[in-house]
Amino acid sequence: MRFGFIEQHARTWPVRLMCRVLQVSPSGYYAWRSRPESHRAIANRRLLHEVHRLHGQHQGRYGSPRMHAALRAEGHRVSRGRVERLMRRHGIRALARRRFRPTTTDSRHQLPIAPNLLQQKFTACVPNRVWLADITYIPTGEGWLYLAAVLDLATRKVVGWAMRDHMRTELTLAALMMATQRQRPGPGLIHHTDRGSQDGFKRSSQHPEGGGCDEHSKASVGSIWTSAATVARSAPCGGTR
Repeated sequence: MRFGFIEQHARTWPVRLMCRVLQVSPSGYYAWRSRPESHRAIANRRLLHEVHRLHGQHQGRYGSPRMHAALRAEGHRVSRGRVERLMRRHGIRALARRRFRPTTTDSRHQLPIAPNLLQQKFTACVPNRVWLADITYIPTGEGWLYLAAVLDLATRKVVGWAMRDHMRTELTLAALMMATQRQRPGPGLIHHTDRGSQDGFKRSSQHPEGGGCDEHSKASVGSIWTSAATVARSAPCGGTR
């Protein structure tokens, strides 16, 4: 191992200096160099070449378990421990893939922001007076599934919901449309959400901003007046405000 280190760094530091630091004799090092390469060393060199090839082929994502499986699949008879030792010795490791997490709230938009009508007073004694809404995401085998839900603050009942493979305005509108059609609220309903990126439509009290809740309220969800007016017209008792 020490002779191998000297051989590897012979172009960087003087051989005699490395021999003195590693407490080996220069004559021993040169005798080691003159000996023919062992069968094991030759096999390891060839195996290392295959490991480098597979590592690059798979964009550096393979650690020793997957590398061992790939080598065995190609017909190489090698143990997992040997692959692990070889990769560790030569500094070959799997790259950690950055975990992707969707962002459901983006307050950095130029859309109008509706006023905050709740003022952090999250209480309601009568159904269909205050609705809270939000979006979450669910990992599936086919990608992310986005769920929008509308919750009645008084009953804690989910009165409307919608699922899509995207987070466009249609998702939040569909959830609110279901809630209005099922509950048929009268005038005076407050729809409270956070400053989402769905044309400003998605907003909920569950996303703190600046130390508090980014609470804006309005069933017309103040930022997309056209879409909100469509929802309001669907409510039989004067819609929402």
